[in-house]
Formats: sequence, C-alpha cells, structure tokens
Amino acid sequence: MGTSPVTAGPRRSATARALTFLAVGATALTAGTVTAQSTVAFAAGAPVQAAFKLHPASEGHMDATARTAPISTSDCVTQIGIHCYSPLQYRTAYNLNPLYKQGITGKGRTIVIVDSFGSPTIQHDLETFDKQWGIQDTNVEVVKWGNVPTFDPKNADQVNWAGETTLDVEYAHAIAPDAHIVLVETAVSENEGTSGLPEMMSAEQSLIKQGKGDVITQSFGATENTFPGFDKGDYSSLTSLRYAFQEAAAKNVTVLASSGDNGVVDSDNNNNLYPYKVNSWPSSDPLVTSVGGTQLTLDNNGNRTAPDQVWHDAYGAGGGGVSAIFDRPWYQTGVANVVGDHRGTPDISMSAAVDGSAWTYDSYDPTAVGWHLTGGTSEASPIFSGVVALADQAAGHRLGQINWRLYGLAMLPSKWSGITDVTKGDNGWNNVAGYQATNGYDLASGLGTVDAYTFVHALAGR
Repeated sequence: MGTSPVTAGPRRSATARALTFLAVGATALTAGTVTAQSTVAFAAGAPVQAAFKLHPASEGHMDATARTAPISTSDCVTQIGIHCYSPLQYRTAYNLNPLYKQGITGKGRTIVIVDSFGSPTIQHDLETFDKQWGIQDTNVEVVKWGNVPTFDPKNADQVNWAGETTLDVEYAHAIAPDAHIVLVETAVSENEGTSGLPEMMSAEQSLIKQGKGDVITQSFGATENTFPGFDKGDYSSLTSLRYAFQEAAAKNVTVLASSGDNGVVDSDNNNNLYPYKVNSWPSSDPLVTSVGGTQLTLDNNGNRTAPDQVWHDAYGAGGGGVSAIFDRPWYQTGVANVVGDHRGTPDISMSAAVDGSAWTYDSYDPTAVGWHLTGGTSEASPIFSGVVALADQAAGHRLGQINWRLYGLAMLPSKWSGITDVTKGDNGWNNVAGYQATNGYDLASGLGTVDAYTFVHALAGR
C-alpha cells in the first residue's frame, strides 16, 4: 500500500527544506531550457508543418472485445489471462481515499486533455462509467480546435483517438472527481498531410493564454528522430513547437506527457520500431513532466500483493531513456550519473501495464459498445494529472512546473515525500536492451511512483 501518513509538522518542515534547496533554479526553469543545439531559437509565432507520424500512446493497447459489464481482477486472470483494475482499485492502491475524506477532490481545479478528433459520445460514456463505480458526474467542456470532422467509426485513426480520449477523460476524472475537465479536440487528418502537433500546441497555447487549465495531460508522442532535420542536427522543426510549454511555464500551468509504450525504442514514420534506443517528444521536453509506466499487482479490493515494477509485459513496456535533443535540465543535476549530459525520462511512473489494464466504457463505435480494457502510459499520464490537480487544490494555487519539486522531494525519506522507489523490472523492447530499475532514479521508472496521500501534501507543502 506504499508509505503511511506522517504528522503534518515534521513532513512540512523537511519538505520545505528540500524544496528551498532547489528553489534557486526554479526561475531558470520558467525561463526555458537550453537544447543540445543551442543556436536554435524558440518560435513564438506559427509552427512549421512536419512529416512525422503522431500517434496516441494507447494505440495497440486497447482490447477490442466489448463486455456488458466489467469483471473482477481474479476473473480477468482466469478468463482473459491478464489483470484488470477499476478506478476504485486505483484509489485504494494509490491511497487516495484519505484525501477525499479531507475534501481534497480537485475542486476548483481544471485538467486540460488534448486529443485528436475526440469522441462524440464522451459525456454519455463518462456518465455510464461514473454510475458503475459510484463516482459523481461532471460535465466535460469540449473545445473543438479547427474544423473537427464528423466522427466515422470506420476510420481507424479516429477510432484510436476516440479510445484514447475515453481513457484520458475517465481516469483523470476518476482520480480528481471534482476537477473540471476540458477536452480539446483537434481537427487532425493524416489524409490532409498535417502532422497533428502544430494544431495541438496552438490549442494548448490559446487555452493557457485564456487562463483555462491548471494541468495539461498529453497521451501522445512522436519520436525525436522522425522530425525533419534531425539527421543533420537541425532540431528547429521540433523546438519551434515548444511555445505552448513556454507559455505554460510562464503561467504556472503543469504539463504532463506519456513516456511511450515501446520501452527504449519507438516508431519511425512507417510505424516500424527503431532497432536502437530513441526517445519521444513531448515527453522528452524539459518543460514537461514525463510520466512512465509501472505494473501493479492488486487483489480484487485494490490492495497490493506485490511491489510495483516497471511495466514490461507481453504487450509493451514503459518508455524511458535520454533525449538526443535536449541537454540535461538543472533539476536533474543530482542524477547526472544516470542521465549523463542529456534530459532523462521518465520523471515519475504510474499504472500502465496491459497486464493490469484499466476498465473503460465507450459507445463511439456502434459495433463495439460496452466495457473495454486499456493499458499504456496513456493511462499513466491522466492518472497523474488527477494527482496534480489534487495537489493544486491542497496548495490553494497552481503548482506549475513541478519537476524541480519532484527531484527535491526525492531527497527525502519516502514516508515524508510520498515517492515510492521502484526497484524491479526493465524497459527493453524490440530486442533492444533496456534500462534496469534500481535504487533511486533510473531511466525505466524515473524517481518511482507515489503514495498519493503523502505525496499530495508534500508537493503542496501542506
């Protein structure tokens, strides 16, 4: 079950000391970071079009079988051969229920979710999801960015994104039930030659400028190597898209991204996996908190029967490694022996294993209405977005860039920080050796995972 709560006084003073130690660098982080090619300027205007293929992190990790009702973990193991979990089990596993009893539910905070196309049935599906688990409803605010096409259930790209949208909305809401959810649906179509990221970044920047959103979760990515100019050392096609994250840093908005589902490798433009280690953006961006994947082993009530380990099952592995583009940010100075001179990912990890999938409900495809199982770090990022929203509420203000806080808290004992080390597993994939989870920071699980009760109070400094 993770660490146990401690009294507020000792935790607060120790946390304050650790965060004060790192606070000197916070201004530098807000101002931006230096890329590996420092001569490239950050673009403040319109982004460039690129030739890479953008894909949702959950792609390939959604169970096509629709069920009329979810079944228990033990029945999943017997009938399907994998573990499956409900939001109530996650609430127990991450020790969230004591926060709810204190009134820390995300009230007054807004989570922004960005997905191509979205889902035409998201409100209905969320209400069905909530009713099943006894979670209070919320009205999802849908923002259409551009001319979003009419949903076509026969369009595989749109169906993939609708599944991602469902997972993102349902689990961000499940963790922070009183947070307001803003779903941004972008009008991306590969058939028209657009890549997706420019639309997403412009949408995010616009919402940030409007003051809409305390935390942004992004369950998508594109391999750094696929950006035009990469092979020549020209990273401007990527760095010109960072303006949304710079805006977020200036406005104290927390930005999260999934670290990927293919371990230390990822896809090229033909959807083939690289035969060597690569990393993906936006997870690799120093202005973003990279959320990796763990595998939880829970009983039917959500109690752990084994410690969490790095997600690496028959279906995928948690992304992690070093960026080829971004220099090591100042907040990773203390783990320079692990990351070297470049940005290392992930920063923190949450549930993502397919053998440990989350129950979702959707009806966007009339031929597959019902309960589905979904895994991947596209689950981990929205779960963590809910945790950040809880911490924002506890703090009484936006926490903004949290990476320096995470690495500061990691210097404390787990019983004070709420950060639980993950020391088992690796993220090798596609016959490429991965990184091993070890004591302390590693490129498979980051700093580890969290006991939300202790972590939320520590992150909020309360």
